[in-house]
Amino acid sequence: MTENEFDVVIIGAGPGGYVAAIRCAQLGLKTACIDRWVTSSSTASPGGTCLNVGCIPSKALLESSERYEQMQLHASDHGIDVTGISVDVPKMQARKAKVVKDLTGGVTALLKSNKVTFISGHGVLTNQGRVDVTLSDGSMQNLYSAHVILASGSTPISLPGIEVNNETIFDSSGALEFQNAPKTLGIIGAGVIGLELGSVWRRLGSSVVILEAQESLLPTADPMIAREAKKQFTKQGLDIRLNCKVNKVQSSQTGCVVEYQSSEGQQKLEVERLIVAVGRRPYSNGLLGPECGLKPNDRGLIDVDDKCESALPGVWAIGDLVRGPMLAHKASEEGIAVAEQIATGISHVDLNVIPWVIYTHPEIAWVGATESELKASSVDYNAGIFPFSASGRAQAVGATAGFIKILADNKTDRILGVHLIGKQASEMVNEAVFAMSMEATAEDLARTVHAHPTLGEAMHEAALASDRRAIHKANR
Repeated sequence: MTENEFDVVIIGAGPGGYVAAIRCAQLGLKTACIDRWVTSSSTASPGGTCLNVGCIPSKALLESSERYEQMQLHASDHGIDVTGISVDVPKMQARKAKVVKDLTGGVTALLKSNKVTFISGHGVLTNQGRVDVTLSDGSMQNLYSAHVILASGSTPISLPGIEVNNETIFDSSGALEFQNAPKTLGIIGAGVIGLELGSVWRRLGSSVVILEAQESLLPTADPMIAREAKKQFTKQGLDIRLNCKVNKVQSSQTGCVVEYQSSEGQQKLEVERLIVAVGRRPYSNGLLGPECGLKPNDRGLIDVDDKCESALPGVWAIGDLVRGPMLAHKASEEGIAVAEQIATGISHVDLNVIPWVIYTHPEIAWVGATESELKASSVDYNAGIFPFSASGRAQAVGATAGFIKILADNKTDRILGVHLIGKQASEMVNEAVFAMSMEATAEDLARTVHAHPTLGEAMHEAALASDRRAIHKANR
């Protein structure tokens, strides 16, 4: 092979692309990975949205803001005097930036140590087996490969007539860069991004109003979880207004006036800053040359089979570009699966056991079917619920909000879905994913010894509750 010929070329170095590149290299494939993301100083910054302006920076700010609020509101509960506490948002942002820099630098090092050729630039599939790259300096480079993996990720959805200016109107990326907490903050969209960003800035002092077009909060979550989430967020001070359709936004130097329609008629909301967080769309613009013979569908997605191969043999697509949830861990698993499919002809990803997590306080997580979905499918099931208020560890750490619900088939006892709202739900859901991947029953979980005292014991008790034999709560 020449220096421009590869076994695999990957466009995109997010959690799907860079993971696919590493796995391809591990399997002995000559691999190139192209990514256009650069820092403000024009330094290549692989890791995609997740590491640069998504999962990682948002979790860093969520952690910092939660620590601040805990010290403010609950330190005295533990006999700790913290009078005079204050927050330095620029320093908080600097910590976040360091976390991002360390992790993106780590991805660069991983690609290098696995002998992946990393190219900073914009890649376009021009025809089957050829990728044209516009390098950072404007020059062109042509790459040739038997296999091309498209992993360009997604970008925030914009609303017609509402232009992001990063002065008064921001998208999710811009909202992670605030150097101070605005007095008033409006957010359009009460999905994962809206709730997480709203939580950060409310904790740091903003009065937050979230406008959501849907009639219910988190319609894809289990209804019982969604109701508890609405209760907890409202109690904390988030003003979540449902069934609100934004019609117009007027921006000035001092803020925004948002006009929206609610069940009570036409309304106005005046805020200092506004975040548009209505979801994400596939980033497929400029990815495919007209001569390559492949086009996105009407939703901007690349149509693929169950192996993630497109209609063009040897051209694959993963992550936010294809069907299924737009989640970093889903993209990573698809990247590994495609690498193994190319190298060995064998791969597997089960989209039915992909966990969802919302990093609010309390955290929300789930995997599998919701109770509504089971009812709609006429599935006979048992539900086991255990509240954290009955957990000794939850009482000790002051985290009694929420519960765990396990849904199991009434005949086979196989676990069909697990839904959590509470502290460390993001960590505990992994046990549920493993159990469902192994086709475990609720009885299997009930007979698994869980360490005491831990929050994870609630999973054990919920499994017991599905058979009406919970130990630490009344069975009904």
